[in-house]
Amino acid sequence: MARNGRSNDWGFPRWRSYGATREAQAVRLCDRHGCDRPGDCPAPKSPNSRERWYFCADHAGEYNRNWDYFQGLDQEEREQRERDEQREANGYQSSAYHGWGGPGDGSRSRDELNALKALELEDDVDFEAVKKSWRRLAKENHPDVKPGDAQAAIRFQTIQAAYEVLRAAEERRTWKPRERAD
Repeated sequence: MARNGRSNDWGFPRWRSYGATREAQAVRLCDRHGCDRPGDCPAPKSPNSRERWYFCADHAGEYNRNWDYFQGLDQEEREQRERDEQREANGYQSSAYHGWGGPGDGSRSRDELNALKALELEDDVDFEAVKKSWRRLAKENHPDVKPGDAQAAIRFQTIQAAYEVLRAAEERRTWKPRERAD
């Protein structure tokens, strides 16, 4: 007669969770010689290889500090590889990266920066300051306050457009999904 084994499902196989077996879980150890901690931080073995070392956090940090992308290349080959990678489309150009947005922290678009300039504000103001400046400038340049002044009308339209750009950007920045009323 067959002997029944222990089970956690009490006769209902669908109650078993995935991966909840009684066997020991395989843990990959750190690839550093003599280390017995889990190796859960992958690090490349060479610049263009898919092979990886797996280190613990401490040894991964040590490996990254000592990593030399140009290892095994002489000075001329290093310079040639650097020129080739900067020339290609996937090369990193630091000047193009930092120069796209102008001043500020890079969180505002060029349109937003132009709108802030139209409202006579700095690049890093909050939306409350935008509202105050918009109200002040709209009152000064409103067509009812200055009837027949073409320059004031154009300035008023510019202020309105700038406010709309900044209001839309603020809505995008602070948008949260609505809760459904079920």
